[in-house]
Amino acid sequence: MLHYNKNSLQAIIMTGLFTALIYLGIFIFRIPIPALVGRPFIHFGNTLAILAVLFLGLRNGALAGIIGLGGFDILNGYALTSWLTMLEIAIVALVVSFLLSVFNYNDSKKNIIIIAIVAGVLKIFTSYCTSIVEALMVGTSFNAAVVASFLSLPATVINSISTAICVPLLYFLLKRIFKIIEKRRN
Repeated sequence: MLHYNKNSLQAIIMTGLFTALIYLGIFIFRIPIPALVGRPFIHFGNTLAILAVLFLGLRNGALAGIIGLGGFDILNGYALTSWLTMLEIAIVALVVSFLLSVFNYNDSKKNIIIIAIVAGVLKIFTSYCTSIVEALMVGTSFNAAVVASFLSLPATVINSISTAICVPLLYFLLKRIFKIIEKRRN
């Protein structure tokens, strides 16, 4: 985690930077996947949102994820279900932050890999629940919503696998970059 006051100008700038990266991580790098419920696609927004929580802490990281992912949804045709996306990222941010505290903020490779895997699995579960709610919102019966949502999970599974792989790789790369910047600043 970056060490500065969460209300400082630097924290606000980093939160805005992560927000923009999350938005662009979806907007630029998305691959649509056919599904029975919703319009899922493969993207890097979840990976970047988890990195935001790891580097900025729960409040600022969740805020970056909620604004980045939710903002994308609102501006790109998913406004009706953007609240579900925002709820999903809030849940994932809480779990990531909780795990980080359980590990006493020790960001060893093992701990970051565990966090990334748990976040990926959690994202599968939250996306499944979100798909059920989306299907129910358009009038689908509950049983049909459960089945259709299950059959619509391939994009989420791919995103979750990429999250479990990319979070540790990017975390340690960014950590090195932030250390270099910090040394040059001092």
